[in-house]
Amino acid sequence: MISRIRYTFREMWASLSRNLTLTAAAVITSTVSLFLFGGTLLIQRAFDNQLKKWTGGVEMIVYVNHGATPDKVELIRKALLAETSTVETVDYCDETCSAGIAATLFATDPGALEQLLPNIPSLFKVKPVDTSSSALLRSLKTQFESLPSVHSVETPDEAVDLLSQLKDFFGVRTLVLSVVLLGASALLIWNTIRTAMFARRREIEVMKLVGATNWFIRLPFMLEGLLQGIVGATMGSAALLFVNDNWTSGVRGFPDNSGLKSFVVTDGFPLWVCFWMVILGAFVGAVGSATAASRFLDV
Repeated sequence: MISRIRYTFREMWASLSRNLTLTAAAVITSTVSLFLFGGTLLIQRAFDNQLKKWTGGVEMIVYVNHGATPDKVELIRKALLAETSTVETVDYCDETCSAGIAATLFATDPGALEQLLPNIPSLFKVKPVDTSSSALLRSLKTQFESLPSVHSVETPDEAVDLLSQLKDFFGVRTLVLSVVLLGASALLIWNTIRTAMFARRREIEVMKLVGATNWFIRLPFMLEGLLQGIVGATMGSAALLFVNDNWTSGVRGFPDNSGLKSFVVTDGFPLWVCFWMVILGAFVGAVGSATAASRFLDV
C-alpha cells in the first residue's frame, strides 16, 4: 500500500517536472480566475454592507432619541401606522439591533463607532406605498421629523440608487469573466494531462502489458490536475486576502463624507470565500485531469 502511494506521488512529480510551462500556465489561469470569482463575492458583500440599512424595500428611516421610553416609542409607531394611505410597512429596530447595523457601517472607523454606541438611537424602517415618488418621501420626512422623541429622518438619495446599479453591473460581468477563465483553466489542465500522457505513451503501453489497471495508470495524472487546481486556488486566496486587507486599510483614510466607510468586508466572510475557492479549484482540476486521463489512456 505504501509503495503504491510512493509510486503515485513520484510519478505525479515526474510528470509535473516534464511540463513546467504548461503547469505554470494552468496554475496562473486558475489563480486569476478564482481570484476574480472570490473578488466578485467580496464586492457583492461590500455593496450589501454599504446598503445594509436600506435593504428589504426600506425607503425611510426614522431615528428615535437614545433612551426613549417604551411609551414614546409606541407613540411614534402608532403615528407611523396611522398613515395607512402613504405607509405600507413599519419595522422597529431597538438599540441593540441599531448597534449591530452601526458596527457594519462603521467597520473601518472603530473610533467613531465607540463614540456613537453610548448614545445609539433606535429606529423605525418605513416603506411608503409609493417608493418612486420623491415628493411623497419629502412630505413624509417633514411630517415625521415633527413627532416627539424623533431624532432625525433619513431617505435614500441618488447615491444609493447608483450603488445598487454598480452592484448589478460589476457582479454580473466579473462573475461571467471568472467563469470563462475557470473554463480556460480546466482546458489548460486537460491539455497538460494529455501532453504528459502522450510523452509517456511507451511507459503506459508497457504498464498495461504487465497487467496494470486503468485506475492505477490514471491516478498520478488525476492527482497532478488536482494539485494544479488546489495550488492555483491557494495562490488566488492569498492574493484575495491581501487585496481585501489593503483595501480595508485604505478605506479608513477616506473622508467621513465619502459614503464608502462601510464598503468593506471585515468579518469572517473572506475566509469562507477562500475555503470555497479551494474547493472549486480542486473540483476544476480533478474534472479536467480525470477527463483527459480517461480520454487519452489508449495512447
